[in-house]
Amino acid sequence: MPDDDIEMQPITGSSQIAAVGYRPESQTLRVEFANGAVYEYEGVAQQVFDGLMAAPSAGSYFHVMVKSAGYGYRRLG
Repeated sequence: MPDDDIEMQPITGSSQIAAVGYRPESQTLRVEFANGAVYEYEGVAQQVFDGLMAAPSAGSYFHVMVKSAGYGYRRLG
């Protein structure tokens, strides 16, 4: 995978998201889903990542604040 300097942090209690990581320098959010798919989202602000990490439901927060927000993305695996 490219940009493997992104440290992934496991998300516990989510049926949709297994782990997330963030690189502030490029505002890149990496999401590993429970099904094994990995995506990177570009231009994601630090506060969005922080909110994702603090959200009671990571899946719901992700869908509203990232997926529905229209960030550019690419599938890595």
